[in-house]
Amino acid sequence: MGSHQLGIAGGAVALPDESGPLSYTVSAVQGPVRLRYFAPPEHLCNYFGSLYLFSVSADHYADATRADVPQLRFMLEGGGTYFFQDGTSMATPDVCLLGPTMGATRFELDRPARVVGISLLPAGWISLHGGDANMFADRLCDLAAVRGVVYTRLLERLRMADSSQAEEIADLCWTELGRLVEALRSATWTLLAAVDAWLMDEGSPRIEVLAETTGLSPRQLARLTNKYYGAPPKLLARKYRALRCSARIALDGESWQQLCDEGGFYDQSHFIREIKHFIGLTPHQLQTEPSAVAQLTLLRRSLGGDVAVLNRLS
Repeated sequence: MGSHQLGIAGGAVALPDESGPLSYTVSAVQGPVRLRYFAPPEHLCNYFGSLYLFSVSADHYADATRADVPQLRFMLEGGGTYFFQDGTSMATPDVCLLGPTMGATRFELDRPARVVGISLLPAGWISLHGGDANMFADRLCDLAAVRGVVYTRLLERLRMADSSQAEEIADLCWTELGRLVEALRSATWTLLAAVDAWLMDEGSPRIEVLAETTGLSPRQLARLTNKYYGAPPKLLARKYRALRCSARIALDGESWQQLCDEGGFYDQSHFIREIKHFIGLTPHQLQTEPSAVAQLTLLRRSLGGDVAVLNRLS
């Protein structure tokens, strides 16, 4: 990436960390939010997207996160509540496993917070939880209560680390999570690679293309994508189409009207509704007044190297 800053609407910048080309410090010019990303080591890049250190210095903070892959979050300090798109609200446990989200999710923090988070790709979800992802879509669980004390012990060790020990925190997480990953069958890896490539296709991916690539029927594909990604193919295609478009609007400065024409949307009203549903902001807001979390989350796309392509846009 070099040593230059990455600009984004609203004034946030991504700064490459001196420790290596895949470590980024990301901060917003306005607001009390700070977010820093770390790419996973090569042997874990098919299981996890990125690790991030998130902190808020305000006594109370509210924002929204875009539709995303599952997230494992360790609450080192602070706490709050998630508000999902269907109106359900859930308090944040200390070891929070947030399932795949299929719409923008609002959150509120009731005191200053410090969080270590890890994005889970389907193989990471299988390894750490193992259940059908669609059962946890737009929901969360206490992973320490569900999967044992290994997560409580990791939380305790993370809480002992100083905020300045960012690299040590990342290394500890990768080491401990690396012990938990499971080898998948070659057929599963092949399927996940095919679905990822299909979701990253420009325009509006058609299920007929995925069926032809995999040799599976639409019903079989729906069962498997529900299990591994949390939703059937059509909803996944809508989700990732919106994520791609939002990044191109906010990071690349592209015209949303042109993207509307290219992306297979019915009309501009349909485009605006889709972006609002999955991102939580209208195309105009993405261009002119994105929230701090929206800005910083988009900059995850800047991670290079072996970071999974799916995670860069989610």
